[in-house]
Amino acid sequence: MPYIDGFVIPVPTDQKQAFIDHATIVDAMFLELGATRIVECWGDDVPAGKLTDFARAVAATPDETVAFSWIEWPDKATRDAAFDTMRDDPRMRDTPIPFDGKRMIFGGFAPVLDLTA
Repeated sequence: MPYIDGFVIPVPTDQKQAFIDHATIVDAMFLELGATRIVECWGDDVPAGKLTDFARAVAATPDETVAFSWIEWPDKATRDAAFDTMRDDPRMRDTPIPFDGKRMIFGGFAPVLDLTA
């Protein structure tokens, strides 16, 4: 099974295109380094919960939209090598980040079930 990185990101709503532009650059690097699929999603139906929700998880403000993204890798070793390489890539330093990365939540996940139609 592949290895998955997941991200939840609060993005200023008026920075949607900047987010897409940023993702286009950074995601191309992930693909160069072995990612097999990347999906970037813009919050469309993200309800407030009674105890917790996506917006609270990243302390999103009313002028922000929650983005949800994932990267599929062939395995964790490929992902780890890619992240190590990207840390030193000047494109990462030179690409403006249109959101508060301190409030982004992310993690790597090993799939336990993968169903398709």
